Amino acid sequence: MKLLNRSALAIHAKAPFADWVLQLPADEDAPLGPVSRESLLAEGNVYLIDEVEDEADLTAAIGQRWQTIFENELAAWDEFGDAWPSPLSAELFAEWFEVKPQLMAFDLADDTLLVAPLSDAL
Repeated sequence: MKLLNRSALAIHAKAPFADWVLQLPADEDAPLGPVSRESLLAEGNVYLIDEVEDEADLTAAIGQRWQTIFENELAAWDEFGDAWPSPLSAELFAEWFEVKPQLMAFDLADDTLLVAPLSDAL
């Protein structure tokens, strides 16, 4: 086990995000078939951030990163942004997602951590 020098933001969809995804045109080539509202609400994503010391730092990190996270979550379902809500705002982000801050992150894997940089556009 390794302690990572990162904190994390666990992001879970709320009903408005799930409803938005479900109104998008169906992807007939989706490998897992149609997505359900229940699965959208049950699954989440974890975003690692610079290590922080306290809750105030986590709140500040959310304030700095909400748009990047929001755009990434939207792009997972609508890559080109044709159906994205407009304008994106911190208030809308808070309506669509629950953020569960985590001060510490541990790596339980034996394999070497693979880092695959994504586009800086997001």
